[in-house]
Amino acid sequence: MKIPELAELRVSLDWVDDHLEVIDQTRLPTDLVTLRLETVAAVVEAIQRLRVRGAPALGACGALGLVVGLDEHRPATAEEARALLDGLAQRIGSARPTAVNLGWAARRVRDAAVAGGDTAEIRRLALAEALAIVAEDRQACQLIGEHGARELEHVHRILTHCNTGRLATTGWGTALAVVYTLAAGGAPVEVLATETRPLLQGARLTAWELADAGVPVRLLADGAAASALAAGMVDAVVVGADRIAANGDTANKIGTYGHAVAAQAAGIPFYVAAPLSTVDLGTASGAGIVIEERDADELRAVQGAPTAPPSVEVWNPAFDVTPHALVTALITEAGVLRPPLARTIAAALRGTGNGTARAD
Repeated sequence: MKIPELAELRVSLDWVDDHLEVIDQTRLPTDLVTLRLETVAAVVEAIQRLRVRGAPALGACGALGLVVGLDEHRPATAEEARALLDGLAQRIGSARPTAVNLGWAARRVRDAAVAGGDTAEIRRLALAEALAIVAEDRQACQLIGEHGARELEHVHRILTHCNTGRLATTGWGTALAVVYTLAAGGAPVEVLATETRPLLQGARLTAWELADAGVPVRLLADGAAASALAAGMVDAVVVGADRIAANGDTANKIGTYGHAVAAQAAGIPFYVAAPLSTVDLGTASGAGIVIEERDADELRAVQGAPTAPPSVEVWNPAFDVTPHALVTALITEAGVLRPPLARTIAAALRGTGNGTARAD
């Protein structure tokens, strides 16, 4: 299958003519709208309102958001710039708590930039580090796709959850990078995309971007995934991750855990595709991952249309944790990591000299 080059398609965000542009993912699939973010408040709002989402894209947005902050506030001295960067790293980096890439990327830009001797050099170093994070993410997406395609070369029907493609990263994606690489190599791959409650990222985003790239996709309700797995409609499950604990437990969009349980019951392999920057060595297991809880009205309504009584009590976690025992393997830029995941994750990080895995 011939799929378009990445440069021919719109990606989640980019630094264009010295400013940050993002696709407003809340407007898809009906409208493709690009936002120009020129203030820290706009960056934080875009992150919290899920205009930008996906762990790697959040990291890139957070990194470039520090440059936006420097341009907005224009500190007069190097000392003021360093103090500003400290505040920006905290404010932007904590805008969403579960995706580890966001805080890490903001701190990485801050740490690189504060070495500058004057405000111009601080700004130059901040932008260079942010763009390096974007470039590394794109390279990681490519490698994840290549390693995953080799691992799944005989797989044709892949079930995925939420959105893990070019809208969630600055490249081809994580789990969807595997799909795109298989399709580009001529494999007859088809994706079963769950709608992903409550904000429908699978229906609004994954189905949109796969159709836009010409990859066959079939949409199904979240609750239908277990039946599809049991009925033999799926060859493998491939999902992304927002945080991976040191033991291999993974936090991903709510509903992932249920798919993992159903996959194990059906004897279907369950893969997690993510860059090593998503590993958090400071969190020993999934029990230590902070799970973001979203506004109750996101569950009481769908795109503004009420679906429940306005006063009903709601529990609306944005993520759940899949225990490492349910994960067949992690697909990373360093290769396919198999159990015992605590050991192979540590070895991969040592082998790459990757400085991105860290304690929060």
